[in-house]
Amino acid sequence: MSQSELAKKIGTQAPVIGRYEREEAKPSIEVASNLAAALKVSLDYLVGYTELELDVETLKRIEHISKMSSEEKAKIFMVMDALIRDFQFRNIAS
Repeated sequence: MSQSELAKKIGTQAPVIGRYEREEAKPSIEVASNLAAALKVSLDYLVGYTELELDVETLKRIEHISKMSSEEKAKIFMVMDALIRDFQFRNIAS
């Protein structure tokens, strides 16, 4: 995404995005939140608190899971664990 495209999405100008990229200026928390939303990443990822890039769809799923009962979570985690094991096995085998 170009600086112009990103700037348009958050309601600013491309030179401002350039200053953020060069660390000549720091965005307000509101602007940083808008940047994260436009880039479809978490604010933690955007500011470098984590290398784990969670997209919006993954975050929505995590939110839904967090609202489930312990029993429902256990079922979800059992399925996820099985899929993760299968994925890891396929990657080791190839």
